[in-house]
Amino acid sequence: MVRSVQHDMLPQSTHDDVARQQFVVALKQGLNRSIRSSNKRLFEEVVAPEFAARTGATPDDRDTIRGAMYSHPAYRGWSTMHRSAQELMWTSVADVVARDTERLQQQAARLTQPAKRRGSLELDPSVQAPRGVANLDIHLQTGGYMMNRSPEDVAAGALYEVGGNLYAFGQGLGKHDSKAAHVQRFLAEKFPDLKPERILDMGCSAGSASVPYALEFPDAEVHAIDVAPAMLRYAHARAESLAAAVHFHQRDAADTKFPDSYFDLIVSHNMMHEIPDSTRRGMLKESWRMLAPGGVAVHQDVPLQFKGLSEFQKFEMSWDTLNNNEPYWEVYASADLAADAKAAGIPDAQVYVGNLPQATQSLPWFVTVITKPAA
Repeated sequence: MVRSVQHDMLPQSTHDDVARQQFVVALKQGLNRSIRSSNKRLFEEVVAPEFAARTGATPDDRDTIRGAMYSHPAYRGWSTMHRSAQELMWTSVADVVARDTERLQQQAARLTQPAKRRGSLELDPSVQAPRGVANLDIHLQTGGYMMNRSPEDVAAGALYEVGGNLYAFGQGLGKHDSKAAHVQRFLAEKFPDLKPERILDMGCSAGSASVPYALEFPDAEVHAIDVAPAMLRYAHARAESLAAAVHFHQRDAADTKFPDSYFDLIVSHNMMHEIPDSTRRGMLKESWRMLAPGGVAVHQDVPLQFKGLSEFQKFEMSWDTLNNNEPYWEVYASADLAADAKAAGIPDAQVYVGNLPQATQSLPWFVTVITKPAA
């Protein structure tokens, strides 16, 4: 399933909306390809020598490099434009969603009628999101990830899906760079005999990764969890519009409430860098507990690990912490995922941490894979 799959829960854009969004994508691509790629040369040829002449020292850690780079108008200019492009992206989507909110809510109600639905939705208002998720507009998303304005609200999910697609295209990823598709390819190559009867998608957001598993394994019982209620409402209606049977639950990834050994396949997509250390470690522990003998867990994420990188590369990768409301970005980048898995009681031999190439080879995804031995 491609990234930009069409379905009945997408907000309806006019020609002008599409043109505006295409402009934002082109702007983000230009800022990434033309200017950001020159920041390293700016540092090596201008900023570092000026810093050394001024202080008698070399900027040799990411915090010192950050201070030196932000003192230069060329870097400040790029950073300002880069953040402004992100804000423009969300505005270009938020205006469409705001205009189409009533229709989207009616569409969701129609698609999820008890007599017609294939899956289900379970909401639990007692579930608490991490503070960094609940108190910030993550990625600068309009209204924030946890926006939930009414018992029928689905806007957060619509914003997340459309904005996420624009962000990916702005990063140079193609419509065929579907995270779920890459994980499914990985599973087919590495675990060809895996025929899951129960599947769990952790941190499902708008459900774009949950649906491909239901369609790929139509006989499997597919569950998906997240902490955001409006995301889950949207994800449920979206799945129904694509004739996918997925059971969505508002639950904490570190305390899922599912039985031991319940799932043959557990997945997550770009979730680990959005959660604090405690949730990530609890998520790994839960994965091991819930896996049935012979089961596999694949936690896919962005290639954001500081190990082996230069201090300048660490500085570059940490831009999102300060400027894109990503409070756990560097927390994840600094994590030792193999050690986290070991602390969760998972034997070393049952853990793989490494890269997973994308379809367009634009950059590798990063995966933490857990396998439970057959009984």
